[in-house]
Amino acid sequence: MPATLKFCTSLPPVGSLAERECLVVGHKHILTLHGAYEASKSGISPGGEVSKELFTQALKDLSPSQTTDAGDTVPLYMKQAAVSCLPIKCSRTNCPSRPDALANLVKPIIKRNKDCAIVVICPRTHVVASSSAIARSCQLYDAKSTASTAPYAVTVCFVLCDADSLLGGDQLSDKECYNLGIMADGVRLAARLVDAPTSEMDTSHMVAEAQRVAAELGGKVRVSVVTGSDLEKGGFGGLWAVGKAAEKPPSLVTLEYDGGSEEVVALVGKGIVYDTGGLSIKSKDGMPTMKRDMGGAAAVLGAFQAAVKIGTSKKLRGVLCLAENAVSKEAYRPDDIIYMLSGKTVEVNNTDAEGRMVLGDGVHYAAATLKASTVVNICTLTGAQKIAAGNKHAGIMCNDETLEHTCVSAGRACGDLCIPLLYCPELLMKEFKSEVADMKNSVKDRGNAQASCAGHFIESHLPKMFHGKWLHVDMAGPNDENERATGYGVCLFLQLFANPVVEGN
Repeated sequence: MPATLKFCTSLPPVGSLAERECLVVGHKHILTLHGAYEASKSGISPGGEVSKELFTQALKDLSPSQTTDAGDTVPLYMKQAAVSCLPIKCSRTNCPSRPDALANLVKPIIKRNKDCAIVVICPRTHVVASSSAIARSCQLYDAKSTASTAPYAVTVCFVLCDADSLLGGDQLSDKECYNLGIMADGVRLAARLVDAPTSEMDTSHMVAEAQRVAAELGGKVRVSVVTGSDLEKGGFGGLWAVGKAAEKPPSLVTLEYDGGSEEVVALVGKGIVYDTGGLSIKSKDGMPTMKRDMGGAAAVLGAFQAAVKIGTSKKLRGVLCLAENAVSKEAYRPDDIIYMLSGKTVEVNNTDAEGRMVLGDGVHYAAATLKASTVVNICTLTGAQKIAAGNKHAGIMCNDETLEHTCVSAGRACGDLCIPLLYCPELLMKEFKSEVADMKNSVKDRGNAQASCAGHFIESHLPKMFHGKWLHVDMAGPNDENERATGYGVCLFLQLFANPVVEGN
């Protein structure tokens, strides 16, 4: 049974570590501050198991790496209590709270499937990213026959230090702890959807998940679904072409929430529930893991749920472009001409470049029909993104320099790291030149900023008269780690478009 995850300012009392195990974690220079033992005592020594002298010696024994991503852990009491420190090294494009390392440090105690407490000692500015790291370590999906059936709880307590590195002068409010729980629920929802196989999470299941989220949010949210041949009738040529070969039809799901302002923000997610590559079929080694090609749609759904619960002043729209890129007699073919919702025509030269086809329709719909002034698309779009930006950072493109910088800063604050890709449509769109259509769907030169080209293909389907902001997030790299989904994108969107999860973060 998956763990329940709760955030609090003080740990509920227990009698001993046998009832609730504990890990204390932070940067070493913070853990050694005066008062750290007292702030952690209810977790590591509820029954007097760990003395202050033992805790102090354990801190001296900690040896974090100064050059790698490794922290260090020292046991305090058998396997029931330990203290961990985060690595020292942090470059300017990384997150200062080192959530990548924190996730690895907390996994062992969470995977013991017992009630446990995690005490994080950190500045207020590290809380959101640290919470996200812990949330993505508490996975919901588990199909193992040996999976635990007993319920257990992971309780996270933050002890804050201020700018002068003093403990106890600040603490999270109940509202902030509530917000962290909602954020964590969104991250875990997105990860669960991505981890589930297509046999359990096809397009119809994804539609049902979106309808469930809308129902739980009550009258605040409107939901609409366009499915199957109705997409073709509605002009969604890209989405219909990609998904028409599958047993379960493609769908376009729209979630709408009206905040107080007039600004309309649309989050458009790629939801390819399985990608065989279509007739341009993937290899036997390239096809496994393609259940995760709907990570963008999962992120949009998780972020939308969390943003409505936490609150946002925006008129928020969530658009899920759902399809399975399958092989059958109905499959779209190389050389087919696809008539997109934008009115532009696309000559197909690679059926495995399907994500940009569904998102081309999605962004046009968001701008033209939903009247969004800010259109954001998120997707596991290209392997080239990982070459350009690595496995931890998404690659972003934006037609607005201010929003681009804001997005990078938001990523460093919340742990969903991102870095700008080349934005230069006047040099790159020639890669899609077609003699018989407005464009092809795959580049001629795969060595010419391929990740950026794919983003510009999507951008080209925005309405000609669109003068708003467009942000492209290619999260092929950070979508998963060690064969598990991360829930990437949920925290990034909350940081950008929702009310603050934690004040001052």
